[in-house]
Amino acid sequence: MKKITSFLTFLLLTGLFISEGIAQDGMVTLESNYSFEETTNRLESALTENGLTIFRKVDHQEGAASVDMELPPTTLLIFGNPNLGTPLMQCTPTVAIDLPQKMLIWKDQDGQVQVGYNSPDYLKKRHGIKGCDQELQKVSGALKKFAQTAAGN
Repeated sequence: MKKITSFLTFLLLTGLFISEGIAQDGMVTLESNYSFEETTNRLESALTENGLTIFRKVDHQEGAASVDMELPPTTLLIFGNPNLGTPLMQCTPTVAIDLPQKMLIWKDQDGQVQVGYNSPDYLKKRHGIKGCDQELQKVSGALKKFAQTAAGN
């Protein structure tokens, strides 16, 4: 047991256990090579250029300021395309609680800009989606592409 604990500690300390782009608790996260503003602009452009509708842009920093609180830059983009989302809802209606898709851009406590989104594998497990593997792969590929475009990696 001590060897296992030491190995896990080693992995955590070296960053191998939790690495960029790995889903943790259902979220995939990428470090951005750009400023917060540039990352946000790149994501918005990638979404609209690929025919997705941005339904809402939620500026959480602005919301915090409205109640005299501070928050580092944190923006949530809510977006979608019925051609991708509808088949998932046809497979399992409860997935609609997690649609449209969302992507979060934030500055972490070290000042590093991050881009994150819910892993389609997480949604598959959460909602017990069966028979939509092709659709989930398509969504997964699209989300990964958008996040990588925004983050520049």
